Amino acid sequence: MNDSSVRIIAAYLPQFHPVPENDLWWGKGFTEWTNVGKAKPLFRGHYQPRVPADLGYYDLRLPEVRQEQADLAREYGIEGFCYWHYWFGNGKRLLERPFNEVLASGKPDFPFCLSWANHSWQDKQFSKEGTNRMLLEQKYGGEPDYLEHFYALLPAFKDKRYIRVDNKPLFQLYLPMQFPEVDKFITCWQTEARKNGLEGIHFVGHTHFEEDYEQLIKKGFDAINIVRLYHFYKHKYPLPVRAFMKMKRIWFKHGSVFDYEKVSRFFSDKNDSRDNWYPTIIPNYDHSPRSGRRGNIFINSNPAAFKKHVKAVLETVKDKKKEHRIVFLKSWNEWAEGNYMEPDLKFGRGYLEALKEAITEWR
Repeated sequence: MNDSSVRIIAAYLPQFHPVPENDLWWGKGFTEWTNVGKAKPLFRGHYQPRVPADLGYYDLRLPEVRQEQADLAREYGIEGFCYWHYWFGNGKRLLERPFNEVLASGKPDFPFCLSWANHSWQDKQFSKEGTNRMLLEQKYGGEPDYLEHFYALLPAFKDKRYIRVDNKPLFQLYLPMQFPEVDKFITCWQTEARKNGLEGIHFVGHTHFEEDYEQLIKKGFDAINIVRLYHFYKHKYPLPVRAFMKMKRIWFKHGSVFDYEKVSRFFSDKNDSRDNWYPTIIPNYDHSPRSGRRGNIFINSNPAAFKKHVKAVLETVKDKKKEHRIVFLKSWNEWAEGNYMEPDLKFGRGYLEALKEAITEWR
C-alpha cells in the first residue's frame, strides 16, 4: 500500500451453496440463486431478473469460483473481501464452509476479514409474505461463549492474508447496538488477542446512524462503518411523507421506488473525513427478489452514476492516514438485493470498470 492508495473492502455473501438448514426451511437445494432466478419485473423498465455473466450461477464450494472472484476483485482495485460470518451462540455457525476452505487451503491468496452478522434469522428475510417465524435466534452466551468464538477465529486472525489496521486484525459487528454486553465482549477479545501474540483487534461498528458514533467509541470500538443507504429520506422527504412510506411498508406490505442518481449523492458526508469513520460505496439496491413488492427498489443505477458516487466518497478519505483510508463496498455479490459488483448480462464489467477508473483518476 502506497501513500496514494485507498483500501476498498467488499462485503462478501457466502449464501451461494446449499446447507441442511436452508434445505429444511426453503426446500432442497435452496441458495441465494433461488431468489435471484425467480425474480420478476414489477413495473415497466424494472431490471429483473438479473443474470450473472462471467462467473455464472456459481457454487461457492468450488475453489475455482473463489479464485476467479478474487482475481476479478484484485484486477479492479479491491483490496480484499469482508466475509459475512454467522455465529448464533454456543458454537452454532451457518454458511461457514466457503470461508473455512479459503482459510484451510491458503487459496485464493487474497486479503480477507470478517463481519459478524449478529442477527436472528426469520423467514421474513427470504419470504415475500413477510411473516416473522423464527428460524435461528441470535444468542449471546457470556464470557464462555465469547472465548469459544474468539478461539474459533484465532487461526483466521493469525493468517497472513487477514486485513489489518494499525497491525490489528479488522473485525466488524453488523448490529453493535443490539448486542447488550458488547463492551464486555470487546474487552474479552482484546485480552485474548494480546495473550495470543496479537496487538489487539481493530473493532468496527457497522451502523446506519451517525448518532451512534459516540456511544460505539465509548463501548470500545475503534471505528464505525457508516452506511447511508436511506439517508436521503431525511433530506428529500418531509416527515409526513416518510411516515406514509413507513405505513405503506408495514401495513400494506409495499415498498417504494427511488432514483439512484438522485439518492446516491446522500450516501456520503463530510463526516466521513474523520479518521475513524469508514464510508460505504453502494452500486445499487433492489430487495424485490427476496421480498417481492415489499422490497424497496432503486432504479436508474448505471456505471457512470456509480463512478460519480465513488469519486465523491474517495474525496472524503484523501487526507486520512493511509492505514485508515478504508472504504467498504456494499457489496461484492448480494445478488438478491440487486447490490453486487460481479458482471451481469446487462452491464458486463461496467461497475468494476467504473470503480477502477474512479480510483485511478482520484490518485
